[in-house]
Amino acid sequence: MSESGRRASRPSARTRTTGGPIPASAAWREGDPVGRRQFADLGPLHLEAGGKLPAVRIAYETWGTLNARADNAVLVLHALTGDSHITGAAEPGHPTAGWWSDMVGPGRPIDTDRYYVVAPNVLGGCQGSTGPSSDAPNGTPWGSRFPYVTVRDQVAAERELADRLGVGTWALVIGASMGGHRALEWAVGEPDRVAAVAAIATSAQSTADQIAWAHAQLGAIRSDPRCRGGDYYDAADDDGPHAGLGIARQIAHTTYRSARELDERFGRLPQGGENPLGGGGRFAVQSYLDHHANKLARRFDANSYVVLTESMNTHDVGRDRGGVDSALASITARTLAVAVDSDRLFLPSQSERIAEGAPDGTYRVLHSDYGHDGFLIDFDQLGPIIAEFLGNRAYLTR
Repeated sequence: MSESGRRASRPSARTRTTGGPIPASAAWREGDPVGRRQFADLGPLHLEAGGKLPAVRIAYETWGTLNARADNAVLVLHALTGDSHITGAAEPGHPTAGWWSDMVGPGRPIDTDRYYVVAPNVLGGCQGSTGPSSDAPNGTPWGSRFPYVTVRDQVAAERELADRLGVGTWALVIGASMGGHRALEWAVGEPDRVAAVAAIATSAQSTADQIAWAHAQLGAIRSDPRCRGGDYYDAADDDGPHAGLGIARQIAHTTYRSARELDERFGRLPQGGENPLGGGGRFAVQSYLDHHANKLARRFDANSYVVLTESMNTHDVGRDRGGVDSALASITARTLAVAVDSDRLFLPSQSERIAEGAPDGTYRVLHSDYGHDGFLIDFDQLGPIIAEFLGNRAYLTR
């Protein structure tokens, strides 16, 4: 199919996220509404595992104004299936509202009347930054040819973005989950460019348990025959790897929520009108997971899910730096590590290790029934913690 033919057949953003056929990939592509994205073309990037990307583009959004001293910039780093749209309404180019609108904005804990906030879409992602769905030099999507990228490669691209934006030192680098991996890598790898770092529901090094959960997710995507080895971008709607991507999401979502929440919310209730006892029906919790699988297939790209999950698997701030303890001890930034007490993916002990290992570390805990996703839900706790760390007295005394 020609490039123009492929673009013409893409469903609208509303259709992709609300119903109708499922696109082979829900990645943002050239010709789609730009929304509030800005773009920085960074040139070639040499990769940690070898080889290079000949041309890297980073999509990002900003809020607030960089001051004359260029010392009020905050870098916000998203999690696995997040993107640069951290705050703001759903609109053309952004089919869903910002995922951290309670945290970032005028009068919020990260106050955009005070700070210049930058949120990039991660390298390897699918919302405008260079990734598997982007066009390679030959004009067709990278697909299976996209090279292996690590968290350090992602930070290297973000460093180039910071240079283009005129940011020498970040007042704060903050990220949760996968975003916390990059936040810590910034603090360890670029100590002169990070004044403070907040690592939320994350770790300094991936564990065997996390890699095991990821392995099943990667297998689900790769075993989907419609994945076609990663080269599915010409496939028709409903003929892409949405089944494998959906199963990966179901596995992941189970780790994002706590057993207590799932039990109290759903128990053993059947889905309305369905009979799971020999009738081929589902329990309510199964319907819930199916719903989230369908939602992700309509807004994400399977190849990006693979690329980013693999980067998380190899995350290790201590690699070639004398180990994790040595790496954490080298951090010069004020460090905040926040755990969720019911998190069964990133255990609180991993956040505690970060706080204890950094010379100027603080450890805080969210008490939540929601598990790992508590950082997206319990703003009544997380907001004051971040505001206190930033010295945002106006928010704390409102």
